[in-house]
Amino acid sequence: MNNGLPIVFVVDDDISVRESLEDLISIEGWHPILFSSAQSFLAYPRVRTPSCLILDVNLPDLNGLDLQKLVAADRVEMPIIFITGYGNVPMSVQAMKAGAFEFLTKPFRDDVLLAAIGEAISRSSESLRADVELQDLRGSYASLSRREQEVMALVISGMINRQVGAELGISEITVKAHRGRVMRKMNANSLADLIGMDRALKSKR
Repeated sequence: MNNGLPIVFVVDDDISVRESLEDLISIEGWHPILFSSAQSFLAYPRVRTPSCLILDVNLPDLNGLDLQKLVAADRVEMPIIFITGYGNVPMSVQAMKAGAFEFLTKPFRDDVLLAAIGEAISRSSESLRADVELQDLRGSYASLSRREQEVMALVISGMINRQVGAELGISEITVKAHRGRVMRKMNANSLADLIGMDRALKSKR
């Protein structure tokens, strides 16, 4: 149990590096979880806590850059901080282009790493919060009846109630009733809110 503390995962096959980072991370009040290989990390259950991954490039099984591809596809809320003793420009460019949060070459200063971890955890928190909000939004949209979804789509397109009624073959009073339920179920305070919600839903489909 980590009592809700942000988690810093460390994947490095050098036990001295793992032990050093464990102490450093713990002192800062984060919860370190250490792995000696990429496969052992992948076998660990996914967490829904703000977190980041400190990842060595050179690993005995799956290398860090290959592991990055898997994490980027499946755990977008987990920023990756690369550390390596054998870094070069092409390697760092590849990692950064693939979405790495930071790329540090050993030896690095503790304060540089700690600053990167702090920023990465902040980004992870924002990502998790946005994901929760999106799931809530999807739940609200799913609660709409098929007719309410139709009304919502037409209202967002710019139609007034009379035009919506004509399009759907229902009265303007019925449109108003459906529209009111849409606003309540979606927790929208205005048409602008509803339009923004629709964009958020479509952008994540």
